[in-house]
Amino acid sequence: MTNDLARVESVIGVVADTCLENEKYFGDLDSVVGDGDFGFSLARGFENVKAQWDSLDRTDIGTFLQKLAVVITGRVGGTSGPIWGTAFLRAGGVAKGKLDLTGEDVVAMLRAAIEGIKARGGASLGEKTLLDALAPMTDTIEERLAAGDPTAEVVKAAAVTARTAAEATKDLEAKRGRASYTGERSIGSVDPGAIAVAVLAERVAQTW
Repeated sequence: MTNDLARVESVIGVVADTCLENEKYFGDLDSVVGDGDFGFSLARGFENVKAQWDSLDRTDIGTFLQKLAVVITGRVGGTSGPIWGTAFLRAGGVAKGKLDLTGEDVVAMLRAAIEGIKARGGASLGEKTLLDALAPMTDTIEERLAAGDPTAEVVKAAAVTARTAAEATKDLEAKRGRASYTGERSIGSVDPGAIAVAVLAERVAQTW
């Protein structure tokens, strides 16, 4: 599996457009047990990314992702900015100096993003956060790559896993973020961050 800067740019472009298109949907999900600003925050962050798109440093993949992280963190409010910014920052650290990526690189980038989110947000798996979709999705990517599956099939499988895992967050009690204030009342509703991961994975798979 190879992935050059142009492919990374394409994926980030899809992510940005999808976050803008789903601003209301993500916000509505967040309003069930949260403060309802998740969709707005994410959209403003990627709106800023699109506004600064042409000026982002593209020396290599890592630099591009780290500059992206700065742009997102500087515009997204609440906890979303630091968390999503940290994810891109950590992934960029793994890809520093690279213009092409192996499958192992991609998995390492996702693992680094996961660890960054855990450290920044103090979250663990099972606490009803985006990690509950991102981690299983990463496991699937690693497993499918190890099995030698074609890249397009790996991306599709990752999207299926992300969706299944995201939908399963409805059975979890929120332990982090505003939703955690509702305690057991958070059970029965999906986590908006996990659903966002699923929606983004699906769109990336569709446009791959």
